[in-house]
Amino acid sequence: MNRILSSLIAVAFIPTAAAQTGTPPAKGTPALTEQTKVSGGLRPAEQTALTFDRADLAFELHPDSYRLTGVATLDFIAKAPVARLVIDLDHNLPVTAIAIDGVALPAGRWSNPQGQLTIPLPRPLAAGGKVSARITYGGTPHVAVRAPWDDGVVWSKTPSGATWFATTAEGYGCDLFWPCFDFPEGEPGSVTLHITVPKGLKAPSNGRLLGVDTLPDGRTTWNWRTDHPNTYAIALNVGPYEEIAGTYKSRFGNAIPMFYWYLPGEKAKAEKLFAEFAPTLDFFESMIGPYPFGNEKVGVVETPHKGMEHQTINAYGNGYAKAAEGFDWLFQHEFAHEWFANQLTAANWDDYWLHEGYGTYMQPSYGEWREGAARYAAMMNGQRGGIANRVPIVRGRVITEEEVYEADKGGPGLDIYNKGSWMLHTLRWAIGDKAFWDVTRLAVYGRLDPKPGNFVPRFGSTTEYEGFVARVTGKDYRWFFDVYLRQAALPDLIRTRTGDTLTLEWRAPGNGPFPLPIELAIDGVRRILPMTDGRAALNVPASAHVVIDPDARVLRRSIAIEEMQAWQSGQQGRPAK
Repeated sequence: MNRILSSLIAVAFIPTAAAQTGTPPAKGTPALTEQTKVSGGLRPAEQTALTFDRADLAFELHPDSYRLTGVATLDFIAKAPVARLVIDLDHNLPVTAIAIDGVALPAGRWSNPQGQLTIPLPRPLAAGGKVSARITYGGTPHVAVRAPWDDGVVWSKTPSGATWFATTAEGYGCDLFWPCFDFPEGEPGSVTLHITVPKGLKAPSNGRLLGVDTLPDGRTTWNWRTDHPNTYAIALNVGPYEEIAGTYKSRFGNAIPMFYWYLPGEKAKAEKLFAEFAPTLDFFESMIGPYPFGNEKVGVVETPHKGMEHQTINAYGNGYAKAAEGFDWLFQHEFAHEWFANQLTAANWDDYWLHEGYGTYMQPSYGEWREGAARYAAMMNGQRGGIANRVPIVRGRVITEEEVYEADKGGPGLDIYNKGSWMLHTLRWAIGDKAFWDVTRLAVYGRLDPKPGNFVPRFGSTTEYEGFVARVTGKDYRWFFDVYLRQAALPDLIRTRTGDTLTLEWRAPGNGPFPLPIELAIDGVRRILPMTDGRAALNVPASAHVVIDPDARVLRRSIAIEEMQAWQSGQQGRPAK
């Protein structure tokens, strides 16, 4: 039996029933500190001075008391001298013991009043030095109000009354249930998980399954290992799951195991969803490159919340909904994040459009790959009305996750999805298909020739992305990103006519240059205006029928959409007739 697991059982054992008894904690409880609610942003020097080498995490779920206990062994390598460890951990999970390099610290040597555990080291650590901290903790984890949009744990029951439990931590961060560095670049090099659950329950999680241990009382411990996990990607999922498994033979020559864990009684629906796995994989591998975690698995688990991109164990809670496009958009969206979030991770939440803009754009791109241009256009059109343009997507400073999503903190919110997707749609038209997918490949893998084994997960930024566009096209597109990412308003294309002269002029927010070409259809004949100086004039008979941007390739101001959004806002709260 694993050494850490043995310690967990000895220190934190509570007899566990197979189903919950008593009253579960109310949503939103126990309350979180403001510190725990912060994910990302500027970090303590003690955290940036360390490389998070690996973590060994042992958890035990106690459904009878709605508790979670754990033992975390965290290994760090110093990049600069450091005298103490500063580790993020919700104070609702109090620490009962800490050992540094195997030596127990006296009680009271650590503190965690607000959710940032501070541990003075017995001896200062020099650059290049290594340290291992073993932290025993446990308590009542924060219950999400509306997962996954509000983070925490979800206690639920299946139709048969069995425990159904999940974690989600994208917003408030990994410190909701394990001690971590709660910022994007704080991801550990590897994580080994040991998840002990009551008899009859399963615990699918991240990475490769190392084995399942059955304890004398019928409880089981599920052992997993994953490399380079995104900080919020570690996930606990517990339920009476049934499993579908298969193997995908990649176009890159490797064989990738695939798994779907679903609730009993849903086999027929589960098999239909599982049938989408292989063609979706083929789409991503053909358009972008190898599945990033082929040596681990493709994993999906049914959850009591909508969904989340938990690396190699994506959460699925879409209820097997059917849609006109013929595929499950939520499964596809979360799966897109294996490339755009888990393989390519934004180093700063200010660049979060790299996750969600691309994740959103992959649905119409998949529709195009499956059915052609009409499906792509219909799906892009469906996103267009959701663009708000209230604040810029990128602000040029280190920010927290909350400053992206929350309007009262100046966040662009859903614009990182819809506006990010439409910006990519426009960029693809402006630079051409080959250049666009080459830029995408560079952003994801850092190279144009990705193959299994020649890349690892990486961090990216908006500035780096602009550099990739310049490298591939040989042109500087800073003006393009300045308008779409660093300005709130959209560029406006002004059309004027004097006799037989038609003049088009870009008016860009910020009054900077915007030489984006535009296509016209003049009596059905198409031509592209280069708009080199942001304007163009051409001779067009007054009787001609002119359609600007006939394929809707360019994201620009639409008065019709603004009026529709204003009307919709006015309808909110009005009684139906």
